[in-house]
Order: sequence, then C-alpha cells, then structure tokens
Amino acid sequence: MLPLSAAVEGHVLPDDGVIPNNRKLPLVLYRQALTLDGPTRAPERAFEALFQSNGWGGVWVNGIYDFHHYHSTAHEVLGIAKGFACVQFGGTPGIVAELAAGDVVVIPAGVGHCLVAGKDLVVVGAYPEGQDWDLCRATEIDRAKALENIPWVPLPKRDPVFGRSGPLVTLWVD
Repeated sequence: MLPLSAAVEGHVLPDDGVIPNNRKLPLVLYRQALTLDGPTRAPERAFEALFQSNGWGGVWVNGIYDFHHYHSTAHEVLGIAKGFACVQFGGTPGIVAELAAGDVVVIPAGVGHCLVAGKDLVVVGAYPEGQDWDLCRATEIDRAKALENIPWVPLPKRDPVFGRSGPLVTLWVD
C-alpha cells in the first residue's frame, strides 16, 4: 500500500466568529491518497506507517468527534482507513466534505471539524513531530486561548503522505 498521485484540494476557511479557523493555511484534502487492498488487510497499520515515516507521530485509531472542535497547539492529519464520513470543516458556515477509505485530510491548527454522518468509520490520526494537541470547543474561552496559540504552531517539516516533496510543503509556507 503506497501513496498514489492523489487528487489534492485546498480550502482556506475564514474565522467564523466562534471557531478561529486558519486564514493563512488551507485545509488540504487528498482524495484516494492510499490504495487499500482488500478487506482482510490492515489499513490502519498502513496509515500509521505512512504518517510515522513522514515524521507525524502521536498516532491514534478511532473516529471523529460529532461536535465542533479544533486544536490550537497542533496541526492534525486524518486518514480514513475504513468506511465513509461526512465531516464539516470550519464550523457551521464551513464546508462539508465526503470522505471515503483511502482519503486523507490535513487540518491546520484552529480549523474546526465535526462528524456529521459516518458508516463503519475507522480513522487514523497523527500530529507533526514535536506538537502536542489540545481540544478546543466552540466557546469564547477556548477561542481566546486559541487566538494566542495558533500563530506559534510551527509548520510540519514533511507532508504526512508524500514526505519532503509533498503538496503540503508548497501549500503551507510562512
């Protein structure tokens, strides 16, 4: 299971007044970033290995929270290992993306995300080397803290899917 030449989409999500989002760094969607062979394989392990090989750690396997939340101290990558999901990014005025097994989304610090619907969903998540995530909700207290934290979150050294020469490296610049 190797990364393909995935179709890449970038979405800059403006501050919605509740969730800060990230006006500088786009949310990046990689459609069918990983080929997943057959139902008996372990797609979770494939995503874990891929992300770790590109310097993204703190790997976890689970789902996506069904409430609007974001991280102000870390960027996050999500790989859809199994199933299907509709995820809203950017708060209630944001976009809704349909994600399927093999898709990857890289979420900049501050960008809200919330599971709207899903079926048989298994997600692998990770964070850039040296970043420790927090959990922020759509509240004024979390927003104030996030507005202070987000500008200090460093850019990752490598794209979680394609490494040093991946699209994230060229899309996310200081």
